[in-house]
This record gives sequence, structure tokens and C-alpha cells, in this order.
Amino acid sequence: MSYLELKNINKIYSGNVQAVFDFNLDVEDGDFIVLVGPSGCGKSTVLRMIAGLEEISSGAMILNSKKINDLAPSDREIAMVFQDYALYGNMTVYQNIGFSLAIRGKSNEAIHDRVIDVSKTVELFDYLNRFPKALSGGQKQRVAMGRSLAKHAKVLLMDEPLSNLDAKLRQQTRRELAILHNNLKPTIIYVTHDQIEAMTLASKIVVMNEGRIQQIGSPYEIYHKPANVFTASFIGSPPINFIRGNMEGDVFTASNKNKEIIFQCKITPEIADNIRESTSNVSNIICGLRPEIISLRNTNEKNNVFGTAETANTNESICEFDALVETLEFLGSEYNAGLNTGGVVLTARIPGNAEIHQGQRVKAFFNIEKAHFFNEASGLRLKGHD
Repeated sequence: MSYLELKNINKIYSGNVQAVFDFNLDVEDGDFIVLVGPSGCGKSTVLRMIAGLEEISSGAMILNSKKINDLAPSDREIAMVFQDYALYGNMTVYQNIGFSLAIRGKSNEAIHDRVIDVSKTVELFDYLNRFPKALSGGQKQRVAMGRSLAKHAKVLLMDEPLSNLDAKLRQQTRRELAILHNNLKPTIIYVTHDQIEAMTLASKIVVMNEGRIQQIGSPYEIYHKPANVFTASFIGSPPINFIRGNMEGDVFTASNKNKEIIFQCKITPEIADNIRESTSNVSNIICGLRPEIISLRNTNEKNNVFGTAETANTNESICEFDALVETLEFLGSEYNAGLNTGGVVLTARIPGNAEIHQGQRVKAFFNIEKAHFFNEASGLRLKGHD
């Protein structure tokens, strides 16, 4: 049995508005679970139901073999870190960290020992006499985390805790949180809409959309084996490219909305067989190309290659197409290049030192073995190169 089990959890508000549908999740002790998805997808509602701040409409929630559906929040041995920190401005860092212990009647000596221990863990020992107004955003977040850790909670819930921080501080705090989890191994369930936080922090990601789970898996699985079009499009920056087409025999033909051919690629027999096993309709397929698998070749200099496309097992697996560099986003170490080919714009990620300019004609190529294929009607991933 898992440490925390959520079985067929549903949340229905008045007016028969359903926010969460049949949510099932097994959380192991020490897991770092990240719920990710767009605003309004139900991820914060799930977190609040675990905390006891929202009533569960149906389903079962079991923590350490004990059903907790009807327990008050204070009796669930669960702590929550909110987006706005929720610190007491008239209390010092020491008092904020020890507050939950004080209201439980712990002795001054026990509170002192625990606060000192936790403050060292979250690197706040030198700030114990400061008030929240004298702290940075990252320090306030660590106070909130320290207060939760002081309770010896079995599960730590975090609701978009980094969203109020600027980019540099968010990156720093994210790194600190990863180190903290690696050292202490608390069980964390973390909500965010930021895919970077999800990919860098999670041991397991739960992708949600419109109240339903789209996929559960490790960051590697979510990125490299997306279950459907939504997951593939939500995870990845810049986002994955989609292009429609069909398969005849072992050849995939991509086309634009006018049914004009963009490129044709010979697919390995193994991938083609896998696709046919997954769907009987090979006339309506979506091909997904991650920007990093597309490389460019200057049409005037055949050997001048921009990009990191992996070498194919055979030359037949390399797909090429002519394109116009329509847009260039310079990010320092790399460009995001928008390639217009037949009216379809595909994004390629190429090195920042490439000599390339807007309006340039290039030949793009990629390894079809690295592409993803989806059923256009259902949006589900076809087996492809698994």
C-alpha cells in the first residue's frame, strides 16, 4: 500500500459544476509529486482536498493506511505552504517557525530545540530575530517551509510557492528546495503551472487539464513519451511542433492545410508497424517534432550545419525540407528559429553562435526516428519509436 492514496477523487461544486474527475494517485514516502497544468485545471483544488480545506465529493483519501476524508485539517498531520507565505508580521522568524508547536502546548525547551534545528536546515539560523518585513522573498518562503517542517508533518503541500519571486530568486529558491528534499526526503505534493519547476523538482509529475489527469510519470517519461497531444504541447519550451499528415506503406507525408506536401519521410519498418498496431486510420496522423531535433543547413554551404539533430541509424531516416527563417529569438546560448515551410511555421532550436539571419533560405533536417506520432481524432500517442 502506498503512503498516500487518492482513489477516484471527485469534486463537484453547487450547480453541478465538476472541478475534478476521478483523480487517482499513489504517493510513496519521500516522493516529490508535482501537479502541473494550466490555470483552472483543478490542481489547487486537489491540493486543498488533501489538506482538508475543500470537502471531497466522492472517493477515498488514505494516509499511512488511515482514511482521512472526514478528518479536520489540524488532525491530518499535513502541512501547507501557501503562495503568499502567510507569515505573521508581528512575529520574528523564530516565533513564526515555532508557532504551530506553541499552539499545541509544546514546552519552551522542545520548541527551542526544534526551531534551532529547522532554522539550520533551511539556512535561517542567522535571521531568527528578524521580522518578515526585513526578509527577502526567498527568505520568507524558507520561513514558511521551516514552519511546516517544524510540525513533523507526514506530507508537505506547496501551492505555487515560487510564483511571487522574480526570475533569478525563483531559480535560486528552486535549487534550495531541491537540495532540501534530497537531504531530508520529506513527502511533498507541489502545485505549479510552471513546467520548468515541474521538470526540475519532481520525482513524479501529474499533468492535468480540465479536471482530469492526462499523464503520470517521471520527468523523462513525460517529455520523451507524452501520452497525448496535450501533454506533448504543455511540456517543453519552446513547445513541440505539430504537423498533420498520413502514412502510406513506410512513408509519412506531411502537408499544410491546403493539402500541399511539406516533406516526405521514409519511416523505419519497426516504427511503421508500431503505428499500424496503434491505429487503423493512418490517413490522419499528427507528427510531433521537438525543436531540438531540427537542425539547419545553409543552402549555400552544404557542410555548414546549425543545430544538434541526432544522427539517424540510416540516411533514409533523415527528413529534409526547404524553409525561410521567418523569426529569430536570440536567447544568448541559442536561437529559437521560426521556419516557414509551405505556410507551416516550425520552431528549431539552434546554437547561439550560428551565423544566421531573418529572411535567410535554409534547408532543415531531422531524424524521423525521434519524432512523435499521435492519432488526430483522439489526440492519443501512437506507439511510434517506443
